[in-house]
Amino acid sequence: MEKHLIALQLSHLLGEEYDREWVYNLLETPKQSDHGDIAFPCFQLSKILRKSPAAIAEELASRLKHETIEKVQTAGGYLNIFLNQTFIAEHTLKQILSEKSSYGSNTNGKNKTVVLDMSAPNIAKPFSMGHLRSTVIGNALANLAEKSGYTTVKINYIGDYGTQFGKLLAAYKRWGKEELVKADPLTELTRIYVQFHNEAKEDPRLIGEGREWFKKLENQDEEAVKLWKWFKEESLEEFENIYRLLGVSFDLTRGEAYYNDKMEETIQLLIEKDLLTESEGAQVVRLDEEGMPPCLIKKSNGTSIYATRDLTAAVDRYQNYQFDEALYVVGHEQSLHFQQVKHVLSKMGFTWADSVKHISFGMMLQGGKKMSTRQGKTVLLKQALEEAVAQAQSNIEAKNPSLNNKEETTKQVGVGAVIFHDLKHDRRNDVEFSLDDMLTFEGNTAPYLQYAYVRTCSILNKGTFELKNAAASLNDEDAWPLIKQLRLFPETVKQAYSSYDPSKLAKYLLDTAKSFNQYYASKRILAEDHLNQRLTLIFCFSIVLKEGLSLLGIETPEEM
Repeated sequence: MEKHLIALQLSHLLGEEYDREWVYNLLETPKQSDHGDIAFPCFQLSKILRKSPAAIAEELASRLKHETIEKVQTAGGYLNIFLNQTFIAEHTLKQILSEKSSYGSNTNGKNKTVVLDMSAPNIAKPFSMGHLRSTVIGNALANLAEKSGYTTVKINYIGDYGTQFGKLLAAYKRWGKEELVKADPLTELTRIYVQFHNEAKEDPRLIGEGREWFKKLENQDEEAVKLWKWFKEESLEEFENIYRLLGVSFDLTRGEAYYNDKMEETIQLLIEKDLLTESEGAQVVRLDEEGMPPCLIKKSNGTSIYATRDLTAAVDRYQNYQFDEALYVVGHEQSLHFQQVKHVLSKMGFTWADSVKHISFGMMLQGGKKMSTRQGKTVLLKQALEEAVAQAQSNIEAKNPSLNNKEETTKQVGVGAVIFHDLKHDRRNDVEFSLDDMLTFEGNTAPYLQYAYVRTCSILNKGTFELKNAAASLNDEDAWPLIKQLRLFPETVKQAYSSYDPSKLAKYLLDTAKSFNQYYASKRILAEDHLNQRLTLIFCFSIVLKEGLSLLGIETPEEM
């Protein structure tokens, strides 16, 4: 917040040709505290103004004044700005005490709607660690959007259609047993799906069988539809158990198959716009001008493809929600697909096509390699969550066997560990699946943050803190690093959403918790002198930490 104010002040001093954004982008945060809280390098100005950086810094230092500034110094062409700690501490604590869990909210999305396409597992396949990424990134972005004033619509676009279901139907007809599927649906269906791909390497005729069964499904063949519906019901029940454990819910769960009878309207519009071209018997939209391969709309055998369904779904969503943003939280391997969809929508004349955004993310790797259901190389999310909760229970039993609400706490800690392990990484990077890293209860993990929150609860209880007695005035130099972190929370929320990257918030929370732990180690918190001021600071930290974790989809136990 102060950086924006100082950027505005410096912009006024320098003249209208140096706008606030230009100045803001030059501001730095010094690594050493004796260099101030904010630094402005004058080297770029030196070339423009034909003065030495030191001379420019001296001139600005003599004129820069604001109630948030304690003093200004110059050093080596830098303007070093020291903020008024007492003023800012009081202002920050009063704001948090007044707004509580609303602290950090903004109105950037007021009267706007964002639709999020997220999670989207495939039926008849176990919920793998690969789908965890879309689920937790999408959920965190939805929470950040709501914190920014948007109306959100979370859509779980289930993969319940496509050629893979023809392969599954063919596999079931060859090797499936009804009693085994009923006993453990997803395990058995995955087994025969993997078997299909393994045997197809030796017997290519199987691929033809898969295509035939998908053709039957598209033509509403009674047996194909009956089996497909059965597979879908069993899958959705299993998925729902996992969503409950993750604490994730949706405004709409809808499969690709929903658009089967609506795609013809999309195809007719493409024909009307003279966009469809025949290519080797298939129907495509050419994207030569965009430097892309053609977007396939209908295969040569007449069956549809997911691009057709995605085009139809996008139009349907805009008609229903009039969205300002449509975010597709899908792995980066689908980047070309979403670029094609966006360009085709634009060619169709939809002015809102630019609002469609692909929020790509890296892969979940195992041993440095991509997980694959068809090759039988995947880690089941359910298994990972169960092991995380079991590890949490083991740790708690060893350290605090008499803990109240033990079952609920172990779930919060174990599930939180899995979610945070994903979200602490920049979403664009690949993430190596590692239960050991995920379940480490020290370091850059959710349990580390949860324990910091538990510590605040203990301190506030021992100090008998009461909100009505909160004291926002604080003159404590040791508290300054923590105050500065608390001050950054609203800006961090904005940045995390505007960049569609929850890792910015995750990293902020780790830095803020470290500042708290350093303050805790430097002070006798429960000493009588100025006790209420210290407890107020810790209470405000607890509000920010709990709200920040909640935005990431992580719960905070009060005991561990």
